[in-house]
Amino acid sequence: MAGMSPSLAHASLLGLALGDAFGSQFFVPANRPHLSARTLPPAPWQWTDDTEMACSVVDVLTRRGAVDQDDLADAFAARHDFDRGYGPATNRLLRLVREGGDWRELATGLFDGTGSWGNGAAMRVAPLGAWFAGDPARAAAEAALSAEVTHAHPEAVAGAVAVAVAAALDPSLPPGRFLDQVMAHVAPGLVRDGLAEARQLLTIADPGLAARMLGNGRRVTAHDTVPFTLWVAARERGDFERAMWTTASAGGDVDTTCAIVGGIVAAAPQVTLPPKWLSRREPLPGWLRPARKS
Repeated sequence: MAGMSPSLAHASLLGLALGDAFGSQFFVPANRPHLSARTLPPAPWQWTDDTEMACSVVDVLTRRGAVDQDDLADAFAARHDFDRGYGPATNRLLRLVREGGDWRELATGLFDGTGSWGNGAAMRVAPLGAWFAGDPARAAAEAALSAEVTHAHPEAVAGAVAVAVAAALDPSLPPGRFLDQVMAHVAPGLVRDGLAEARQLLTIADPGLAARMLGNGRRVTAHDTVPFTLWVAARERGDFERAMWTTASAGGDVDTTCAIVGGIVAAAPQVTLPPKWLSRREPLPGWLRPARKS
């Protein structure tokens, strides 16, 4: 049944933050042997801009019940921590918003007026989809609004829509139907083409091969990131740990790919996050309001 689901959104946020913090550990050279051995890197696991922005998305939803773009832009700018790994364009945009700039002009003016097609709108949006669980059309519409605040390019918007819809869908859907229903809400373009290719690759088991064909976020674009993450999510939605190792093994923008997959997988009510992993992740920011019951 459709409706607002704050508790599912919070569960998704916890999964996103855990995936983000887990994936970020593999940018540390000393931790790379843990990936091949599938052993947990040492604590603490710090989260990145993916989690910081996702927390602001959930905070706005908690206070407003929907995406208020001006409120969201202000929240992103006020909580912007340069040391969390933001991209240069987003760093500059959020600094200018803090200084009184208009996010609409700034977001649409990026990259010679095309807007950013980076994966930043997709990385933070899974909890929004979980908030509107059972209503993928509403999740898609709200995801587009959330994306436009920083990423105005249609491909970036499409990436955010795809991730939000994935988190809003019935987790019991078979993998093929899951991707079919995601694609039903995504506008034609590179992201949708990648999702169609991911649909064709569901029968292969090698994440490295899937990533070579779909992208693994190395280019930090929505269309180089979202198709692979939804390929993983379609196959591994019932097992958080397996989903994380599968995602991380493909390399690339590992904190972001793991954040996206973690947020989608954790939105399923039957999924439990592993306590040993949670104990390694740094706490979420103190300003984040506790989840309300759905």
